[in-house]
Amino acid sequence: MTKKNQLSEIHNSGKPYIIYRVKKGFDLYTNFSKKIILNNKNIHTFLNKKHKKKSSSTDLFIGFFGYELLNNLINVSVPKQKDINFPKGIFYKPEKKISFKKKLEYRNNNYNEIYKFKININKKSYTKIFNKFKKKIKSGETYQIKICTKYKTKSKIDPLDYFVRLSKTNLAPEAFMIRDNNYSIISCSPENLLTKKGSIISTNPIAGTVKKTKIMNKSKALKYFRKNIKETKEHNMIVDMERNDLSKICNVGSVILSKEKIVEEYKDLFHYVSLIKGKLKKNVKNIDIIKAMMPGGSVIGCPKISTLNLLNNQEKENRNIYTGSFGYIKFNGDMRFNIIIRSILNFKNASEISVASGVVIDSNARHEFNENYIKAKALIDLFK
Repeated sequence: MTKKNQLSEIHNSGKPYIIYRVKKGFDLYTNFSKKIILNNKNIHTFLNKKHKKKSSSTDLFIGFFGYELLNNLINVSVPKQKDINFPKGIFYKPEKKISFKKKLEYRNNNYNEIYKFKININKKSYTKIFNKFKKKIKSGETYQIKICTKYKTKSKIDPLDYFVRLSKTNLAPEAFMIRDNNYSIISCSPENLLTKKGSIISTNPIAGTVKKTKIMNKSKALKYFRKNIKETKEHNMIVDMERNDLSKICNVGSVILSKEKIVEEYKDLFHYVSLIKGKLKKNVKNIDIIKAMMPGGSVIGCPKISTLNLLNNQEKENRNIYTGSFGYIKFNGDMRFNIIIRSILNFKNASEISVASGVVIDSNARHEFNENYIKAKALIDLFK
């Protein structure tokens, strides 16, 4: 059986599965023997549990932590918000793994309905929140803060069809898809929050976005970022915060900036990216790493805790998966997690796409509102 037919067979069987982008293609995980639905009570048990190592490629748990769960883990409260009652986190134990070295091939031509999206915050409301946070920045309560907006539509979708099309037009290094019985997630997340191999840990903060145009190429984007005071400030603040997060769990002097301020290219935009590495202290546990690094600072703002409190008291809707983290924890302790951005959550026949842009002292409300749409566009285009 060809890999293309194998993918279609698994998808058409109706059983849950996960696809995760790797360096040489995609890994598909299925035949789940365990499904752990996380909550504020059992997350500590899940993260602290030891597992027997069998040297198998499926000796891992793969899944996601939602935003609210990660806040609770670091003792940051989230006031009661509008909620669709989606699980706060789910992890799966796969018994089967299939690697795809080439592009995924699948198309469902039956899904041809065009959906219209509604935004939960219009430009006027966004500007009001923006101005409120600008005052918080001037008073020193925060230095950078990310305003979340949601695009929502009622929809029935074929997640594999959407994910394959997305991977062909906007392939991202942290892309993933989950198809379960009652929900699906499709993501072209570009940002790796943490990769742990043995005692070495790294993070890839992204801060800085510019729209692709006919005249804006990669080299011009780099010049734009270097000359733009606002983008440079935003990037430097996030890099400093991520270095600080790593320093809590790494040996003194081991945290280094491995790659500084490079440009990555995507379908509709360019990003400003750095790479930070460190060596973990002895006896650091998985839960210590998760608590130090999550939620990812580049999609929250800084300083992290006070900014989270400002956001949580302002936002009226639960973020669900958005700015949570998807990835795996291997039985040997190695981990890889992204930041869940540029993602579609489909639940109860409704889809939501959440995006955010950073507000610093030099920010402009109209520019940041428009930047949110640029970030969501590649996903919204899938519904046309």
